[in-house]
Amino acid sequence: SIKSEVISYHKYNEKARVKLILEKLNSGLNVAIISDAGTPGISDPAKIIVQAAIKHDICVEALPGATAFVPALVASGLETEKFTFIGFLPDKQMLRNKIFTDLKTHQFPIIFYESPRRIDKFLHLIYDNWGDRKVAIAREISKIYETYYRNKVSYFLNNPEIIKTKGEFVIIVDGAKKESWDDEKIKEILRKLIDGGESPKLAIKKVSKQSGENKNHIYDLALEIKDDNII
Repeated sequence: SIKSEVISYHKYNEKARVKLILEKLNSGLNVAIISDAGTPGISDPAKIIVQAAIKHDICVEALPGATAFVPALVASGLETEKFTFIGFLPDKQMLRNKIFTDLKTHQFPIIFYESPRRIDKFLHLIYDNWGDRKVAIAREISKIYETYYRNKVSYFLNNPEIIKTKGEFVIIVDGAKKESWDDEKIKEILRKLIDGGESPKLAIKKVSKQSGENKNHIYDLALEIKDDNII
């Protein structure tokens, strides 16, 4: 029952519509961006007009509404204090590879959107790049067929029939587990670095940064292997 003028605004005309929408705003009219799924601006072309409006000193207001990744994260059973939201993976291989490389050691959940026809391919990408992580897959959030699948990636790759490939999907991938660095491992890496030509001072600095261990503790361990001529 909307009686105001309605115009389309989507991925394929977002930039072409900017001029028209700005003209309406500058003439004194109010413009509302609405969506039939999720919140405008989240994995959505609304960001284009929002940025243009701000650039032209036009007031932008956002109303709270349904956002699929928030309830999916809350019900995932994974960490919720900190997380990274990616949305849909980019089409370009180079950009996808960068995401997988940059976030490989990220220790908090990483949230993606994906279409049903690409779920299997997506899970293979996760497994090939990050190993057998825990995942929570949410389907049709807030709708009658809302469903959650929670397990390791390998489970779904071995049992693809479990996931009903219809609707919209949110996939939450568990973060990388912090690597365990005991004293013997630290000593071993120190030896390798020194044997490879690193100065003791630089080797200690590198191992401290890599492991997150206190530099003074690393130095004490280096002293313990002084007999091996590394100090």
